[in-house]
This record gives sequence, C-alpha cells and structure tokens, in this order.
Amino acid sequence: MKQEHNALIDQKTRCAWADSAPDFPRYHDEEWGFPVTDDRRLFEKLCLETFQSGLSWRTILNKRESFREAFQHFDFHKVATFDEQKVAELLANKDIVRNKRKILAVINNAKCAQEMVKSEGSLAAFFWRYEPDEDSLPPPETQTTCRESIALSKALKKLGWTFVGPTTLYAFMQSMGLVNDHAEHCFMRSKIDQMRKKLQRP
Repeated sequence: MKQEHNALIDQKTRCAWADSAPDFPRYHDEEWGFPVTDDRRLFEKLCLETFQSGLSWRTILNKRESFREAFQHFDFHKVATFDEQKVAELLANKDIVRNKRKILAVINNAKCAQEMVKSEGSLAAFFWRYEPDEDSLPPPETQTTCRESIALSKALKKLGWTFVGPTTLYAFMQSMGLVNDHAEHCFMRSKIDQMRKKLQRP
C-alpha cells in the first residue's frame, strides 16, 4: 500500500517544497491553499504559524495534533481563559513547542479574536478583507510578503495582536487560500483556482 501511495505521488507534479519531506505531499494535496472561512481553523493556522517562527513547518506539522489537544482545539474562547497555571502546564508539555513568548502570544491573540468577532462578526470577515488582487501579485513561489500581508500585519498589531509580522501573515494567506501560491506547473493550482472562484466570501 505504501509503495502504491509513493508511486501515485511520483506521478503528480507538485510545488517543489511538497516533495521535501514524507508528510508534505498529503498536506499539500489536501490542505495547503484550500480557501478557508471557518474562524476556528483560521485561528488555529495563525497560532501554528506563530509557533513556526524560527522553526520548520515540518516540526509544527508533526506536533499539530498535540498542539490541538493542548490548546482546546484552538477554540479561542477557551484559550482566552488560560491562566498562569495553564501556561505552566503548557511549558511542561514536551509534545509542543515550549516557548513562553509564543504561548502568551496565542493566549493574547485569543482575547483579541474575541474582540474581533464582536466588532466584525467573524475573524473570516476581517481577514478576507485583505485578500490580494491576483493581478497585482508576482509569479507564485517568488515572495514571502505582499502589500496586503503588510497591511494586515499593521492592522492586527494596532488591535493588540502579537507575533503577526508580514512574513507570518503571508504564509497564513498562502495556506488558507487567500492567495493561490501553488506553482504554475503544480497539479493543484487549477483546483485551487476553481475553489476560490466558487467561494462565497464572508
């Protein structure tokens, strides 16, 4: 079965990064770039991008289920209630990235997310407001920020969010489908284009 799966993988032309680790093809084919409007999933991804800062995505992907368990499946209403005792528990959890600044950032951002829902109706409504104009973007896989990720970063920081730099937010936009950054030759690019055309924006 594994050999068949690998054979199937070899028959598809993907983004270059997707073949750099055994667990990347499935993530690339089933998640990365799919347009997302669900608030919990948006918050989860932003938190995971925070933890990835300075690390590899493979490290975070391998620990994702542990992160989900530790952070109440990224229900930001629950995460916003985390206290000092909970922070201590997280710092003792060897199955996640034990970085106090990042843990505190996630808790802070959960509180900011609550406020955003009150003022904007949803996280999706706010984030998708910064969807880049595809005609203004350079070719796929050629940049780590864009005008909109810089603007979104400034807007979130003004609202009190932390660990939300332009590079982190562009990676967030790529993975959550706000921009289709699959390579021109990638078999997923046209599929993501179709999904984005059918998407009902919040």
